Amino acid sequence: MTDTTRLTVPADSLFGLHNLPYGVYSAGGREPRVATRYGDFVVDLARLLGDEVFARPSLNPFMAQGHDRWVAVRAEIAERLRGEVPADAVHELDTVRLHLPVEVADYVDFYASEHHASNLGRIFRPQNPEPLMPNWKHLPVAYHGRAASIVVSGTDIVRPSGQRKGPEDPAPVFGPSTRLDIEAELGFVLGTGTAMGDTVPADEADRHIFGVVLFNDWSARDIQAWEYVPLGPNLGKSFASTISPWVVPLLALESARVPTPPQEPAVLPYLRMTRPWGLDVDVAVEWNGQIVSRPPYSAMYWSPAQMLAHQTVNGAPSRTGDIFASGTISGPEREQRGAFIELTWGGKDPVTVNGLPRTFLEDGDEVALTATAPGPDGTRIGFGEARARILPAKRQQNPAPASATCP
Repeated sequence: MTDTTRLTVPADSLFGLHNLPYGVYSAGGREPRVATRYGDFVVDLARLLGDEVFARPSLNPFMAQGHDRWVAVRAEIAERLRGEVPADAVHELDTVRLHLPVEVADYVDFYASEHHASNLGRIFRPQNPEPLMPNWKHLPVAYHGRAASIVVSGTDIVRPSGQRKGPEDPAPVFGPSTRLDIEAELGFVLGTGTAMGDTVPADEADRHIFGVVLFNDWSARDIQAWEYVPLGPNLGKSFASTISPWVVPLLALESARVPTPPQEPAVLPYLRMTRPWGLDVDVAVEWNGQIVSRPPYSAMYWSPAQMLAHQTVNGAPSRTGDIFASGTISGPEREQRGAFIELTWGGKDPVTVNGLPRTFLEDGDEVALTATAPGPDGTRIGFGEARARILPAKRQQNPAPASATCP
């Protein structure tokens, strides 16, 4: 007979029955498996539900089963957790290791905050009366990132090296980035994809979006500034992005839906929505233990649904495990800016961190993103954290000179 237990979680827990996020854990040297978080318990879903699709090292096989299955499983998890559960399915949160929850198939990063885009326009193009580029309010601008460099919270980030050229440099130089930055974002995990040639209408996007993670798009601003004209970010972004280990289902965020800000001029038909929705998610940026910014996702101009509609409108295929991120979340106030380049106005206006003036990241710094959103009946829903520490750049190995011969 299997031993059972009844789990008790505080009513004000950010991980109660209204949340039930999905993640991948391992314990006791065993292989990673899918779990949900309930309070400070990690509950093995293969054991709880008796379904081997969860005895896998990623969420992809489950996500690929589609929206109706997501709805049914979420209801079943909540029902099981209200009663007795197998004791061997339950682990204390601090006794397990959390892994990257999805096999990331592809990754696109958007630029969806009008406040962020306007601030960067004013920093980089102060002579222009209009801070936004002409296309910005007509389409969700994005760049294609590197899926292989998305890592889970707790993974150290090595300072990237690359070419950079400052205004006073006569020629480009190579070396570790001296303007290493963060971008506080949300990442949207695609549960079901589309075939080449197909599109996702904006009003149907929530049947494809499985859930949401915190997303830190680490950015080497000096490398980025030298490389990005004319094709956009590359090495200044591709070295690492950090996500939280828990995927909060979009189904858990119904109470967090809010209208997007007014979109003027009117968008083209493929971006129109019956009820344009954003998310009321409050993000906090912690720098060496001090909260320095609280970006509000509710201020984002473009909806996640519009981002997905735009990403697929040309017929580009999408796959289970794709992640598209929102771009930096920023609000109208200084303390709501989600990147240090904004917060310090390009390094000219330092922010005080633990009593010291700071602009960009130094080796040993640690940054953590956390967030909450409203749930039903006055509850709050948590996202966990996306945390990482900066390590020094690795010493570069010089290639052998062209005249060298192989033995």
